[in-house]
Amino acid sequence: LQQVTNLLDKAGISGYSVIKDVTGSGDRGIVINDLPTEALTNVYILSVCHQEKEEEVVKAITPILKKYGGICIVSDAKWVAH
Repeated sequence: LQQVTNLLDKAGISGYSVIKDVTGSGDRGIVINDLPTEALTNVYILSVCHQEKEEEVVKAITPILKKYGGICIVSDAKWVAH
């Protein structure tokens, strides 16, 4: 978690949300958060950025994903201002 949020900060991505204790089911079966430590628990980090930052973030996050696992989903988004 800290490595990814540091990466986002370094890339100039100032806004993101962290959802901790993520559980669910996927290609690896049911995932529950029953570990005694937070070191290997599942989290979602949601962020939006401009397209020119996307490639920088994806390139920087790929080694982290290869080492620790996880996925990075890139999708178009429509920004609705409040």
